[in-house]
Amino acid sequence: MDEWVDRLRVAMFTNVYLPNTNGVVVSVESFRKALTRLGHHAYVFAPDSGKIEQRAPYVFRYPAVELPLQKYPLTLPVSPYADHLLLNLKPQVLHANHPALLGRVAQRKSEELDLPLVFTYHTRYTDYAHYASPLPAENVKDFIHAWLGEFMSHCHHLVVPSQSIGNLLRQHYDIAGEISVVPTGIELEKFAQLERAQARKQLGWPLEDLVLISVGRLAKEKNFDLLLRAFALVQDDPQLYVLGAGEELKALQNLAQELGILERCHFTGLVAMSDIPTYLAAADLFVFASVTETQGLVTLEAMASGLGVAAVDGSGTRDAVSAECAVLCPPQPEALAEAIVQMLQRGDCSQAARSRAGQFDLLSQGQKLVEVYGQAIEAHRRGHRVLASTAESQSRWQSLLKLVGMSL
Repeated sequence: MDEWVDRLRVAMFTNVYLPNTNGVVVSVESFRKALTRLGHHAYVFAPDSGKIEQRAPYVFRYPAVELPLQKYPLTLPVSPYADHLLLNLKPQVLHANHPALLGRVAQRKSEELDLPLVFTYHTRYTDYAHYASPLPAENVKDFIHAWLGEFMSHCHHLVVPSQSIGNLLRQHYDIAGEISVVPTGIELEKFAQLERAQARKQLGWPLEDLVLISVGRLAKEKNFDLLLRAFALVQDDPQLYVLGAGEELKALQNLAQELGILERCHFTGLVAMSDIPTYLAAADLFVFASVTETQGLVTLEAMASGLGVAAVDGSGTRDAVSAECAVLCPPQPEALAEAIVQMLQRGDCSQAARSRAGQFDLLSQGQKLVEVYGQAIEAHRRGHRVLASTAESQSRWQSLLKLVGMSL
């Protein structure tokens, strides 16, 4: 039995998982792979989906429902079957990737089973307050801050994907416990398989075209309208490929038409994760305008493909890049257009880009997470939490719950 001594058993809870894709899915799956390759046992508890073709042995599904306006299945966080499995798997650490639904299941199980709880803060939640319209935005932001604080008061360790997000949380909360920066690791080998000419041949792109590329969900907070306005200012008629889907597609197409660049703007729709490396390998420059990133994962993937970066200076992105392979700028179209021109004039920086991305390889980040789990186990043993729950914070939380209830 000695071979089991140093192997961790971790239960990871997520409200979205394969076959759906977003940044959280990529993070959970990347860390599951890393932990497994390092010899540990990672079990994923996620919502069910009728679209699943293969049932992986390490993934356990909670029931979920498809809502008409909901992009992902909505988890029903009750499952006697999953509860029974969790007991039999005997995890040593529970890892929540959301503060709601299955995140609350992880919190409850942490208390019931007396286990340490780790929480990864993946999302700048207050930047999505506009989705709660017509509720007053400031009240919604106050509610979100209090809601997150209440959840973190149950956690034994906090993980953030970048130092920028760690700094942001320390500005808003009196963090008393452990907080660690652990970015999602990159499978570098996936992004070094094709040369540009090979990739363009596969995609049917002319070799002589100058191609800019961006990746992301087409939503207001991703600032693609700013990117289009900047692109319209760049001379020499480059092509722009935007990989992603979302509710802003029609508005962005209309804007591209108004700017006279629609023929050079290619909205590909949702691209399979397995195909993204081909698109990145075929491009000349990665461009990005979002200021709501927590890590800048797609930027890292672009650099792993050898691309330089022209981007708006925002959280996550600034943590991912280095001056040798990127130019960051203020969030104005003219500034981003100038950054694009500077990067195009700089020439080949593929070696610097790949070198920077190499600092985020999958196994090194997985090992950091293993160390976090060890610290969480110790914090749990000593009774330490990330955030102290005070009578004042509980009173504020209850008041905000009543305020939101009255607004509804």
